[in-house]
Amino acid sequence: MQQTWQRLLALVFLLASLGGASAGTATNLLIWNQAGDRMTADVRGWPLLSLLEAIATQSGWQVRVEPDLEQLASVKFKNLPYGEALRLLLGDLNYAVVPQTNGPARFYVFRLALDRAMQLVTAARAVAASPKRVPDELIVRVKPGADIAALAKSLGAKVVGSIPELNAYRLQFEDEAATEAARTKLLVNPDVASVQDNYYVNQPLAPQSFGGQAAPESRLTLDPPKQDECKVVIGMVDGRLQNLGTQMEQFIKERISVAGQSTPDNGQPNHPTAMVNSILQGMQASGKTSSSVQIIAVDVFGASSSANTFNVALGMVTAANQGATIINASLGGYGNSPILSDTTQLLASKSIPVFAAVGNDASDKPFYPAADPYVTAITASERGRLAPYANLGTAATIAAPGTVLFSYNNQTYGAQGTSVSTAVATGVAAGIADANCTPWSQVIPLLQKNMPVPAR
Repeated sequence: MQQTWQRLLALVFLLASLGGASAGTATNLLIWNQAGDRMTADVRGWPLLSLLEAIATQSGWQVRVEPDLEQLASVKFKNLPYGEALRLLLGDLNYAVVPQTNGPARFYVFRLALDRAMQLVTAARAVAASPKRVPDELIVRVKPGADIAALAKSLGAKVVGSIPELNAYRLQFEDEAATEAARTKLLVNPDVASVQDNYYVNQPLAPQSFGGQAAPESRLTLDPPKQDECKVVIGMVDGRLQNLGTQMEQFIKERISVAGQSTPDNGQPNHPTAMVNSILQGMQASGKTSSSVQIIAVDVFGASSSANTFNVALGMVTAANQGATIINASLGGYGNSPILSDTTQLLASKSIPVFAAVGNDASDKPFYPAADPYVTAITASERGRLAPYANLGTAATIAAPGTVLFSYNNQTYGAQGTSVSTAVATGVAAGIADANCTPWSQVIPLLQKNMPVPAR
């Protein structure tokens, strides 16, 4: 199954500037299609070492450079053969790619002599973002029978969100002073079970245009949805899903928003559209041409560029209430708000598994909700190894290819990350459960066996 996906998918990797560009510089873009040996780039003032770190990350090569070389890359091109692309990126510097019979190729960058390229360049390692708390808010779980309206009024707070199944409420205060004063009172209130912070969840990266490559053709058609215990419905917690073509739209059961209404730009695909494509490609990886699986798309971002842990939890519960039998969470953050663990535990008690992404910063910090004990954490693999960008702080038990190519408005786009891996794994799991009426207690161990987490 893994080899099938490696043949289907090319490598598309978007890197932000890694601290080398001056203030005000646009993000440096480098996309390397390994399958076709072609590159696309739009870089401005990218220092040589940062550029080589990006190349090491994407190529898997062992990269060595002559010490003390200094050069800035400023160039823009699209879909060039990698040899021609490297020449433009490196300017007047020389380079050599030396294949190895065992292990990765060696890539040397030097001024005059290859033997002077002695400095090893390690793959780029992004710095994990620190948790960012939503200001002037608290998440409060109360004991059964407590009057949340009266409690909020006594604190001068507004109730701006609720998850009745957990007796959990999102309280908003006038300012931070009022928030902290309320926290002190709530912690000693006998009607209160817990007081938590709410954390931001950043919006995942949008897909990138990838001209010159053909996207896998979608062959799936929708069978009549099942009505018994064999019914499989995916709850996809993400942003606002765009309008899709007829071929894909048939699989969308409904769209729900828990964060207010928003209107997506349909000019180019967004992250939820990429995730639906990943799910469907996962479903058809087995060779099936029809399925009764449907998707409930839950928007937890609304018009904002960020979500929060409370709305992610609310989105998962809402999807389950609408009939979802498995949850795809191709998002997350570093803020550990217990509301996510409470939610995934609630879903587990209803035999609704949650598949969540481990994050893309190569960080050793836990990433939530993937790090919660009731979640099946998914990581990304590339060419039989752990993807270099995949986080290490969350123990994943399933690995899936982290790249998807798909067609949108008659153009090819690509997306990469553990969010893609999570959607692919969700699609594979849903396809197995739907085809054979297999319970999740058997499907998940099957994926763990056949899609294991490889070494980095």
